[in-house]
Amino acid sequence: MDLTGEVASGLGRAHVFMAQSHYQEQFRAILGKKAWPGTLNIKIDPSMFSHYIALRQKAGIDTLDAPAEDREHAKSHDVSAYELVRIRGFLRDGVSFGGASAFKGNILHDGDCVECAVLIPDLTRHVDVVEVISTAFLRERLELNDGDAITISL
Repeated sequence: MDLTGEVASGLGRAHVFMAQSHYQEQFRAILGKKAWPGTLNIKIDPSMFSHYIALRQKAGIDTLDAPAEDREHAKSHDVSAYELVRIRGFLRDGVSFGGASAFKGNILHDGDCVECAVLIPDLTRHVDVVEVISTAFLRERLELNDGDAITISL
């Protein structure tokens, strides 16, 4: 499955979560080494939205905030072959850090390919934005700017 979209600025808070050693240990199991302490946000192309909804549903995320048409169309996408890796949440100093689901893939841009994982947090404000993690600082490695077209291949 490919997901296409455009690079978008996030809320600027991912580094707080990504820097947590509890998460980094789990990301290392997915990526092979420590993840870059941030995420790359991709605003999903509307024609691909039902594909992303299918992944969110597999992750057990409530998708009632998505349009009914996309939720219904998501049922036609067989995502059973895509391995879901569970990221466990934790408590630290009375602060709750939530869990997430990850799907391994590659991010493609201008003929360049970098290993990554699509991260779907259990709690998120994003409905049509995919958060991508990698061992590389993707904006720099792929020379990306907001609005650049991108493909994530799972």
